Amino acid sequence: MRIGIGGAFAIVVGSLLGIAMLTMAGWERPPIDTEQTGYRGVGMEHLINPRTDARLRAANVVPEPPWPLEPAPADAPRASEIYENLQVLGDHPAEQHDRLMQAITEWISPEEGCAYCHDEANFADDSLYTKIVARNMLRMTIHINTNWTDHVADTGVTCYTCHRGQAVPEHQWFIAEPQNGLGGMVGWNAMQNQPGIASASLPIDPFTPFLLDDQEIRVIGQNALPPPEGPQIGTKQTEYTYSLMNHMSESLGVNCTYCHNSRSFIGWEGSPPARMNAWFGIRMVRDINATYMHPLAPEYPPERLGPTGDAGKANCTTCHQGVYKPLYGVPMLPDYPSLGPAGGLWEGDGPQAMLLESSSSESTD
Repeated sequence: MRIGIGGAFAIVVGSLLGIAMLTMAGWERPPIDTEQTGYRGVGMEHLINPRTDARLRAANVVPEPPWPLEPAPADAPRASEIYENLQVLGDHPAEQHDRLMQAITEWISPEEGCAYCHDEANFADDSLYTKIVARNMLRMTIHINTNWTDHVADTGVTCYTCHRGQAVPEHQWFIAEPQNGLGGMVGWNAMQNQPGIASASLPIDPFTPFLLDDQEIRVIGQNALPPPEGPQIGTKQTEYTYSLMNHMSESLGVNCTYCHNSRSFIGWEGSPPARMNAWFGIRMVRDINATYMHPLAPEYPPERLGPTGDAGKANCTTCHQGVYKPLYGVPMLPDYPSLGPAGGLWEGDGPQAMLLESSSSESTD
């Protein structure tokens, strides 16, 4: 059979369109590396795209500290002895306070500098909303590193974990604006099948029920028929849960079996340790959204608020940004002890013992 020039051209164009469609659908060309995470033959594998991995590693380089960290002598001045109106870091060594402020400037406002949060004519002034927000974020960071070690361990978090050189973190979410249902037989559409912050075929806002409110995350029922008592697990609840799970998978750059047992997603027995870490992570994000981020709405100008007037909040992408551990697990907290539970690094005992006893999210407020 002979194929003319037009036919050959059509075949080439069709092939290219096919490849483009596969690429748009998420298909990746070989090679794809795999890392076994469970028993062989049961699909417990972590997939690694070397091309994506190279890009992510380049985007997750930890910045160098402003200058080497030195323990403060016991008689060193505290920050509150030098600066006015320090409500969070006043008990910390002054030199370490200055070092942290220099780092925060580079992490959050490298172009604006100190003026992003401070009135440079009077650093003690609280008139800028950015200073109020930053103070609350410092409390939140110390709270995470003190009370949520079940998720962040000793690696901890810093402002850079989320901000990455930007005044406003690239990844935040707002409560979705309510959409009127179509009524009749269609009813409430749960804002599905439209562009949004999650999979378009699933509810676009799984974060409000699960990462702000405390709704139970359940998909798989234990019985063939709805139980006469206990939670009624319906299709809509399943769709919301799948939307959240898709978000978590994309945020960490992993598949379902990174946390779940491939033979029984509901069963904890045989699940990788990452599942327990994720369990704590969900509750940590609920805590910081409800306690620190959501209440900040009155402080923000209108342009910083969402469509329903709420403040920006965190989800898994805010910190992870495509990798299973933020910044690939490189610890920054040891270089910035002022953001940790001990509050500062002193030589010997000094004021450190007192700080250890009083360390909490509100310890220096």
